[in-house]
Amino acid sequence: MATTTASVRIPASPDRVWQLIGGFDTLPDWLPYIPTSELGEGGRVRTLTNEDGGVIVERLEAFDEKARTYSYSILRAPFPVTGYLSTLTVHPEPDTGSARVEWSGGFTPDGIGDEEAVALFHGIYADGLAALAATLAA
Repeated sequence: MATTTASVRIPASPDRVWQLIGGFDTLPDWLPYIPTSELGEGGRVRTLTNEDGGVIVERLEAFDEKARTYSYSILRAPFPVTGYLSTLTVHPEPDTGSARVEWSGGFTPDGIGDEEAVALFHGIYADGLAALAATLAA
């Protein structure tokens, strides 16, 4: 299994950051390359459409409001991996009033090498967190 983690410090309160990203259906609010999200199965499955029309279906696996974290798996996507599980967490930065957002994932490459799969998802996470920071700075 391959893994990767990206993080960003955001000069906003952890509660403010979580208010934006803590909903399982809120990716379109801060992630420009995911313009639509539709919930199903009582809010536990989201169907995302990317800007190219590709469809990604994800299942909410764990959610902890107090800890400001959730984990999800991919049920269907155009990615060359299997066994994907990712976690998005908002951490408080002690004594600063700021937040550190961490996006991590583990997966098994399918038809590509570990390095290529890690580079793919690290890029997705880093770009997504940069978009989050830009959204909160606006």
